[in-house]
Amino acid sequence: MNSFIELTGVNQDLLVYLAIDVSIAILLLGAMRFLSGLSAKVNSTDELAKEDNFAFGISVAGSVLALGIVLTGAITGESASSYAMEAIGMLAYGGYGLILIKVGRIIHDKIALQHLDKNALIIEKNLTIGIIDAAGAIATAIIIRAVLLWVDGLDLSTFIAITSGFIVAQTMLVIITRLRERQYAKNNQEDCLQEALSNGQLALAIRYSGQVISTALAVTAASHFLIYSPETLVVNLLGWLVFGIGMTLLVALLSAIAKRIVLWGINLVEEVDQQHNIGVASIEMATSIAIALILTALMA
Repeated sequence: MNSFIELTGVNQDLLVYLAIDVSIAILLLGAMRFLSGLSAKVNSTDELAKEDNFAFGISVAGSVLALGIVLTGAITGESASSYAMEAIGMLAYGGYGLILIKVGRIIHDKIALQHLDKNALIIEKNLTIGIIDAAGAIATAIIIRAVLLWVDGLDLSTFIAITSGFIVAQTMLVIITRLRERQYAKNNQEDCLQEALSNGQLALAIRYSGQVISTALAVTAASHFLIYSPETLVVNLLGWLVFGIGMTLLVALLSAIAKRIVLWGINLVEEVDQQHNIGVASIEMATSIAIALILTALMA
């Protein structure tokens, strides 16, 4: 047994650090569920178990997954100088990530999808809005995680960088939403994308989810080209924004080409926008995310 421990590098300190991180992570994940209920002004237990509100469940699931993604950025694999510092760091990053995810949801509601009352629609069991809400939280978390891995240390500059990265994330989500709204209006006689989503067009929600998540993945590629330094923080974060816009446009272009090849012979506007074909929309979503993952891996 001792030989096995020596070979794997497992020791008592490592196990304690692991226990601290996992315990705090589970605590924060549990808190996310109840915060989701508070922000929606409902009892989460009643909505999930009595009302069987699938839309609310999907929304909460997205928030929980988003927090899990953020926490993987907080757990770097390097142990802190003490157990107390490990707990403080995990709580600080995880707690701040939880707050940013909830704030991001509000910003997404008020600015990106300003014509929708997502809370009300989710309570009305609108699955489409539940999916969009989950996708927005996951997209925000992907960028926050990238910033957490990019920064170094636990001080004021670190939290300024994380907040700035969060602002970049929200900016990109607004930009991609506006682009998709214009494209939808152009293809559908000036119809409103947000109105179609509020009417429960599930296929549009699936495609939109792929677009926002692929955008978030594209933005994270900036972390491979910019070096974190508190002294040049503003310049670096402007670089994140500019690089993110460029990568978003590149992913959108390559995804459009890939979709035409993968879905050769299929009229995407007719199938998804008009006939609400969930299968075709799912392939579009998968293609968008696949292209973003490939580009991100190539630039790592």
